[in-house]
Amino acid sequence: MIKPVRKAVFPVAGLGTRFLPATKAMPKEMLTVVDKPLIQYAVEEALEAGIEQIIFVTGRGKSALEDHFDISYELEDTMRARGKSLAAIDGIRQKPGSPVYVRQQEPLGLGHAVWCAREIVGDEPFAVLLPDELMVGTPNFLKQMVDAYAGVGGNIVGALEVADSETDKYGIISPGAVDGRLTEVTGLVEKPKGKAPSNLMIPGRYILQPEVMRILETQGAGAGGEIQLTDAMAQLIGKQPFHGFTFDGHRYDCGDKAGYIQANLALALAREDIGPSVRAFAQSLLG
Repeated sequence: MIKPVRKAVFPVAGLGTRFLPATKAMPKEMLTVVDKPLIQYAVEEALEAGIEQIIFVTGRGKSALEDHFDISYELEDTMRARGKSLAAIDGIRQKPGSPVYVRQQEPLGLGHAVWCAREIVGDEPFAVLLPDELMVGTPNFLKQMVDAYAGVGGNIVGALEVADSETDKYGIISPGAVDGRLTEVTGLVEKPKGKAPSNLMIPGRYILQPEVMRILETQGAGAGGEIQLTDAMAQLIGKQPFHGFTFDGHRYDCGDKAGYIQANLALALAREDIGPSVRAFAQSLLG
Protein backbone atom coordinates (compact mmCIF):
# COMPACT_ATOMS: atom_id res chain seq x y z
CA MET A 1 0.00 0.00 0.00
CA ILE A 2 1.26 3.48 -0.88
CA LYS A 3 1.19 5.66 2.22
CA PRO A 4 -0.11 9.22 1.70
CA VAL A 5 2.23 12.19 1.97
CA ARG A 6 1.02 14.16 5.01
CA LYS A 7 4.16 15.98 6.15
CA ALA A 8 6.43 18.51 4.48
CA VAL A 9 9.87 19.70 5.55
CA PHE A 10 11.01 23.25 4.81
CA PRO A 11 14.78 23.72 5.30
CA VAL A 12 14.93 27.43 6.20
CA ALA A 13 18.09 27.73 8.30
CA GLY A 14 20.29 29.14 5.50
CA LEU A 15 22.06 32.47 5.94
CA GLY A 16 21.07 33.97 2.57
CA THR A 17 24.52 35.39 1.91
CA ARG A 18 23.78 35.87 -1.81
CA PHE A 19 21.24 38.57 -0.90
CA LEU A 20 23.28 40.60 1.55
CA PRO A 21 22.77 43.24 2.82
CA ALA A 22 18.99 42.63 2.53
CA THR A 23 19.25 39.38 4.50
CA LYS A 24 21.57 40.64 7.26
CA ALA A 25 18.68 40.98 9.73
CA MET A 26 15.84 39.34 7.77
CA PRO A 27 15.48 35.67 6.77
CA LYS A 28 15.92 35.22 3.02
CA GLU A 29 12.66 33.24 3.01
CA MET A 30 10.86 36.45 4.02
CA LEU A 31 11.91 38.26 0.84
CA THR A 32 8.71 39.20 -0.94
CA VAL A 33 7.67 38.45 -4.49
CA VAL A 34 5.22 41.30 -5.16
CA ASP A 35 3.47 41.31 -1.75
CA LYS A 36 3.96 37.78 -0.39
CA PRO A 37 7.07 36.23 1.22
CA LEU A 38 8.73 33.30 -0.52
CA ILE A 39 8.01 31.03 2.44
CA GLN A 40 4.28 31.71 2.14
CA TYR A 41 4.23 30.68 -1.52
CA ALA A 42 5.92 27.39 -0.55
CA VAL A 43 3.58 26.71 2.38
CA GLU A 44 0.52 27.42 0.24
CA GLU A 45 1.88 25.01 -2.37
CA ALA A 46 2.19 22.29 0.27
CA LEU A 47 -1.29 22.87 1.68
CA GLU A 48 -2.85 22.76 -1.79
CA ALA A 49 -1.11 19.41 -2.31
CA GLY A 50 -2.82 17.98 0.79
CA ILE A 51 0.01 18.37 3.30
CA GLU A 52 -1.29 18.34 6.88
CA GLN A 53 1.81 19.13 8.92
CA ILE A 54 4.37 21.82 8.16
CA ILE A 55 7.89 21.26 9.56
CA PHE A 56 10.27 24.22 9.52
CA VAL A 57 13.95 23.45 10.06
CA THR A 58 15.16 26.83 11.29
CA GLY A 59 18.28 28.45 12.69
CA ARG A 60 19.23 31.49 14.73
CA GLY A 61 17.68 34.74 13.58
CA LYS A 62 14.64 33.11 11.95
CA SER A 63 11.95 34.16 14.43
CA ALA A 64 10.26 36.30 11.75
CA LEU A 65 9.17 33.07 10.04
CA GLU A 66 7.35 31.90 13.15
CA ASP A 67 5.78 35.31 13.67
CA HIS A 68 4.56 35.42 10.08
CA PHE A 69 2.41 32.31 10.50
CA ASP A 70 1.19 33.27 13.97
CA ILE A 71 -1.68 35.45 15.13
CA SER A 72 -0.86 39.17 15.28
CA TYR A 73 -3.35 40.54 17.80
CA GLU A 74 -2.19 44.16 17.65
CA LEU A 75 -2.26 44.28 13.84
CA GLU A 76 -5.63 42.56 13.56
CA ASP A 77 -7.28 44.65 16.29
CA THR A 78 -5.98 47.87 14.73
CA MET A 79 -7.22 46.88 11.28
CA ARG A 80 -10.67 45.97 12.63
CA ALA A 81 -10.90 49.22 14.54
CA ARG A 82 -10.14 51.13 11.34
CA GLY A 83 -12.66 49.13 9.33
CA LYS A 84 -9.99 47.49 7.17
CA SER A 85 -10.39 44.03 5.65
CA LEU A 86 -8.30 41.17 7.06
CA ALA A 87 -8.52 39.26 3.78
CA ALA A 88 -4.81 39.76 3.02
CA ILE A 89 -3.72 37.95 6.20
CA ASP A 90 -6.61 35.55 6.88
CA GLY A 91 -4.96 32.72 4.95
CA ILE A 92 -1.56 33.06 6.64
CA ARG A 93 -2.46 31.81 10.10
CA GLN A 94 -2.07 28.03 10.44
CA LYS A 95 -4.36 25.87 12.55
CA PRO A 96 -3.03 25.43 16.12
CA GLY A 97 -0.32 22.79 16.35
CA SER A 98 0.12 22.47 12.59
CA PRO A 99 3.52 24.15 12.16
CA VAL A 100 6.44 22.50 13.95
CA TYR A 101 9.80 24.23 14.37
CA VAL A 102 13.05 22.26 14.61
CA ARG A 103 16.48 23.86 15.07
CA GLN A 104 19.46 23.11 12.84
CA GLN A 105 22.25 24.22 15.14
CA GLU A 106 25.07 24.00 12.58
CA PRO A 107 24.98 24.77 8.82
CA LEU A 108 26.11 21.31 7.71
CA GLY A 109 24.14 21.06 4.46
CA LEU A 110 20.71 20.24 3.08
CA GLY A 111 20.97 16.58 4.01
CA HIS A 112 21.69 17.48 7.62
CA ALA A 113 18.80 19.98 7.67
CA VAL A 114 16.36 17.31 6.48
CA TRP A 115 17.76 14.82 9.00
CA CYS A 116 17.04 17.32 11.81
CA ALA A 117 13.31 16.70 11.16
CA ARG A 118 13.59 12.91 11.59
CA GLU A 119 11.69 12.72 14.89
CA ILE A 120 8.73 14.64 13.46
CA VAL A 121 8.69 12.78 10.14
CA GLY A 122 8.76 9.41 11.88
CA ASP A 123 8.02 6.39 9.69
CA GLU A 124 6.10 8.24 6.97
CA PRO A 125 6.87 9.46 3.47
CA PHE A 126 7.40 13.20 3.41
CA ALA A 127 7.89 16.11 1.04
CA VAL A 128 10.78 18.58 1.04
CA LEU A 129 10.33 22.07 -0.40
CA LEU A 130 13.08 24.64 -0.85
CA PRO A 131 11.33 28.04 -0.57
CA ASP A 132 13.77 29.96 -2.75
CA GLU A 133 12.59 27.83 -5.68
CA LEU A 134 9.30 29.50 -6.61
CA MET A 135 7.05 27.28 -8.73
CA VAL A 136 4.00 28.64 -10.52
CA GLY A 137 1.49 26.30 -12.15
CA THR A 138 -2.06 24.96 -12.00
CA PRO A 139 -2.15 22.63 -10.17
CA ASN A 140 1.06 23.50 -8.39
CA PHE A 141 4.30 21.51 -8.59
CA LEU A 142 3.93 19.50 -5.38
CA LYS A 143 0.29 18.66 -6.18
CA GLN A 144 1.36 17.32 -9.56
CA MET A 145 4.09 15.27 -7.84
CA VAL A 146 1.70 13.92 -5.18
CA ASP A 147 -0.74 12.82 -7.90
CA ALA A 148 2.10 11.02 -9.72
CA TYR A 149 3.30 9.48 -6.45
CA ALA A 150 -0.15 7.97 -5.88
CA GLY A 151 0.44 5.84 -8.99
CA VAL A 152 4.07 4.75 -8.55
CA GLY A 153 4.98 5.24 -4.87
CA GLY A 154 8.61 5.26 -3.78
CA ASN A 155 10.65 8.42 -4.17
CA ILE A 156 9.99 11.26 -6.61
CA VAL A 157 12.12 14.34 -7.22
CA GLY A 158 11.47 17.30 -9.45
CA ALA A 159 13.23 17.17 -12.83
CA LEU A 160 14.03 20.24 -14.90
CA GLU A 161 16.19 20.64 -17.98
CA VAL A 162 19.01 23.18 -17.72
CA ALA A 163 21.81 24.20 -20.05
CA ASP A 164 24.78 21.83 -20.08
CA SER A 165 26.93 24.67 -18.77
CA GLU A 166 24.75 24.88 -15.65
CA THR A 167 24.82 21.23 -14.53
CA ASP A 168 27.73 21.73 -12.12
CA LYS A 169 25.48 23.89 -9.92
CA TYR A 170 22.82 21.28 -9.13
CA GLY A 171 21.96 17.73 -8.22
CA ILE A 172 21.73 15.91 -11.57
CA ILE A 173 19.68 12.85 -12.57
CA SER A 174 20.97 9.87 -14.54
CA PRO A 175 17.80 9.08 -16.54
CA GLY A 176 16.31 5.73 -17.48
CA ALA A 177 12.95 4.92 -19.06
CA VAL A 178 10.54 7.79 -19.66
CA ASP A 179 6.77 7.51 -19.14
CA GLY A 180 5.02 10.81 -19.80
CA ARG A 181 6.27 13.28 -17.21
CA LEU A 182 7.93 10.54 -15.16
CA THR A 183 11.56 9.59 -15.77
CA GLU A 184 13.15 6.58 -14.10
CA VAL A 185 16.14 7.66 -11.98
CA THR A 186 19.08 5.28 -12.34
CA GLY A 187 21.61 7.51 -10.57
CA LEU A 188 22.13 10.86 -8.89
CA VAL A 189 25.20 13.06 -8.63
CA GLU A 190 25.59 16.35 -6.75
CA LYS A 191 27.25 19.19 -8.70
CA PRO A 192 29.13 16.95 -11.15
CA LYS A 193 32.55 18.01 -12.32
CA GLY A 194 33.24 17.35 -15.99
CA LYS A 195 30.56 15.71 -18.14
CA ALA A 196 27.22 15.30 -16.37
CA PRO A 197 25.03 12.20 -16.85
CA SER A 198 22.23 14.43 -18.22
CA ASN A 199 20.97 18.00 -18.06
CA LEU A 200 18.08 17.09 -15.73
CA MET A 201 18.48 18.91 -12.41
CA ILE A 202 16.45 18.66 -9.20
CA PRO A 203 14.67 22.00 -8.63
CA GLY A 204 13.99 21.86 -4.90
CA ARG A 205 10.97 19.54 -4.72
CA TYR A 206 11.13 16.02 -3.29
CA ILE A 207 8.85 13.22 -2.06
CA LEU A 208 10.96 10.79 -0.06
CA GLN A 209 10.54 7.61 1.93
CA PRO A 210 11.59 7.65 5.62
CA GLU A 211 14.48 5.24 4.94
CA VAL A 212 16.49 8.22 3.69
CA MET A 213 16.68 9.43 7.30
CA ARG A 214 18.51 6.26 8.35
CA ILE A 215 21.05 6.86 5.58
CA LEU A 216 21.50 10.50 6.57
CA GLU A 217 22.21 9.36 10.14
CA THR A 218 25.70 8.30 9.09
CA GLN A 219 26.09 10.26 5.87
CA GLY A 220 29.51 11.88 5.45
CA ALA A 221 30.27 15.20 3.85
CA GLY A 222 30.07 15.39 0.05
CA ALA A 223 30.29 18.22 -2.47
CA GLY A 224 31.18 21.54 -0.89
CA GLY A 225 32.11 19.83 2.37
CA GLU A 226 28.40 19.51 3.27
CA ILE A 227 26.10 16.57 4.00
CA GLN A 228 24.26 16.29 0.70
CA LEU A 229 20.69 15.03 0.43
CA THR A 230 21.47 13.90 -3.13
CA ASP A 231 24.13 11.45 -1.88
CA ALA A 232 21.68 9.86 0.57
CA MET A 233 18.91 9.61 -2.05
CA ALA A 234 21.29 7.87 -4.44
CA GLN A 235 21.57 4.98 -1.99
CA LEU A 236 17.81 4.31 -2.31
CA ILE A 237 18.04 3.73 -6.06
CA GLY A 238 17.52 0.05 -6.85
CA LYS A 239 16.00 -0.58 -3.43
CA GLN A 240 12.84 1.49 -3.89
CA PRO A 241 11.04 2.97 -6.91
CA PHE A 242 12.72 6.27 -7.86
CA HIS A 243 11.48 8.76 -10.46
CA GLY A 244 12.00 12.30 -11.63
CA PHE A 245 8.89 14.34 -12.43
CA THR A 246 8.84 17.13 -15.01
CA PHE A 247 6.76 20.10 -13.86
CA ASP A 248 4.04 21.60 -16.06
CA GLY A 249 4.55 25.24 -15.10
CA HIS A 250 7.23 27.86 -14.49
CA ARG A 251 10.19 27.83 -12.11
CA TYR A 252 11.90 30.95 -10.76
CA ASP A 253 15.21 30.60 -8.95
CA CYS A 254 14.73 33.22 -6.25
CA GLY A 255 18.05 32.31 -4.66
CA ASP A 256 19.57 34.16 -7.61
CA LYS A 257 19.17 37.94 -7.93
CA ALA A 258 18.21 37.86 -11.60
CA GLY A 259 15.74 35.01 -11.00
CA TYR A 260 14.23 36.90 -8.07
CA ILE A 261 13.65 40.01 -10.18
CA GLN A 262 12.18 37.88 -12.97
CA ALA A 263 9.74 36.30 -10.50
CA ASN A 264 8.59 39.69 -9.26
CA LEU A 265 8.06 40.93 -12.81
CA ALA A 266 6.26 37.79 -14.02
CA LEU A 267 3.90 37.58 -11.05
CA ALA A 268 3.23 41.33 -11.09
CA LEU A 269 2.32 41.22 -14.79
CA ALA A 270 -0.12 38.35 -14.08
CA ARG A 271 -2.03 40.41 -11.50
CA GLU A 272 -5.22 42.16 -12.57
CA ASP A 273 -4.78 44.98 -10.05
CA ILE A 274 -1.21 46.02 -10.90
CA GLY A 275 -0.40 44.17 -14.12
CA PRO A 276 -1.43 46.92 -16.57
CA SER A 277 0.59 49.66 -14.85
CA VAL A 278 3.66 47.41 -14.46
CA ARG A 279 3.45 46.41 -18.12
CA ALA A 280 3.19 50.04 -19.25
CA PHE A 281 6.21 50.98 -17.11
CA ALA A 282 8.29 48.05 -18.40
CA GLN A 283 7.45 48.96 -21.98
CA SER A 284 8.48 52.56 -21.36
CA LEU A 285 11.86 51.38 -20.05
CA LEU A 286 12.41 49.14 -23.05
CA GLY A 287 11.44 51.87 -25.46
